[in-house]
Amino acid sequence: MSATADDLLAVVRLLVDEPRAVAVQEVDTADGPELRLVLAEGDRGKVIGRRGRTIDALRELVAVRGERERLDYAVELLED
Repeated sequence: MSATADDLLAVVRLLVDEPRAVAVQEVDTADGPELRLVLAEGDRGKVIGRRGRTIDALRELVAVRGERERLDYAVELLED
């Protein structure tokens, strides 16, 4: 797992009620690398935030962190 994925995992675990249920899957897609968040159902709203502000902030954090690796990561929440 990349350093960017590790950083995302650490931050998301601080936001949720069930940190042990959080996982990050790193997948190479045709559009580039993608980090997929797996969460407990009750924690989805906390990660999305009001009007999507929290997930937008996480995506920005990953974008800035990904610049160090010269990669443009996408961040997605997986549906259960």
